[in-house]
Amino acid sequence: MASVLVVQSSAHSGPGRWGPWLAEGGVGVEVVRGDLGQPVPDRPAHDGLLVLGGPLLPDDDERAPWLAGTRALVRQALRERVPVFGICLGGQMLARVAGGAVEREYGAPEFGSTELTLRQEAADDPLFADLPTRVTAIENHVDAIVRLPAGARWLMSGERCPYQAFRVGDAAWGVQFHPESGPERIAGWSAERLTRHGVDRQALHRAAVRDDATAAPVWREVALRFAELARAGRHD
Repeated sequence: MASVLVVQSSAHSGPGRWGPWLAEGGVGVEVVRGDLGQPVPDRPAHDGLLVLGGPLLPDDDERAPWLAGTRALVRQALRERVPVFGICLGGQMLARVAGGAVEREYGAPEFGSTELTLRQEAADDPLFADLPTRVTAIENHVDAIVRLPAGARWLMSGERCPYQAFRVGDAAWGVQFHPESGPERIAGWSAERLTRHGVDRQALHRAAVRDDATAAPVWREVALRFAELARAGRHD
């Protein structure tokens, strides 16, 4: 059975719905908890790599020493053309490793169900082709990508944060949003943090529940397509 390595950087993270969706696509997951001190492998030994989010910047090595190893693993996966999918922090890390730029607390923060727009550049993309032109996903970030890597394919945009999804090369994707998260995740978010940003957690949850019936099938399809790439092996 094909397998994907999942690098987790926060107790409040986890593969979420992508776990069962990848399993549905014939791909197992192995989770490495960097935040618990579990070592991140030096080289890609799985059929794919999934790097999750967390309240960090991609180079917050003093706070999170496992990030240096994760960056090295992403860099090696790019060299070996192992399928990569980076979510939130993971997407920012892919952008940084490939030559883009990320800034702390940049622009307007995004929380909860957020409308995204599919760009024309996604028309022939292996993961994002033929998705709805407008779709929602759960967001939870204050940091943002401010410059994509040279040659990256910009796939999705948003009103507050332009760089919502992109591809580097032919087998590595980064997203700012959380396609693995359902509305239930919002219940675990810090109400105090949200209040500081003028956001009500219960209102966010209601909106996410409302949008989930149309959003979940879209992100399931992306997960299944990623599983298919992982099953197909490295893109030599």
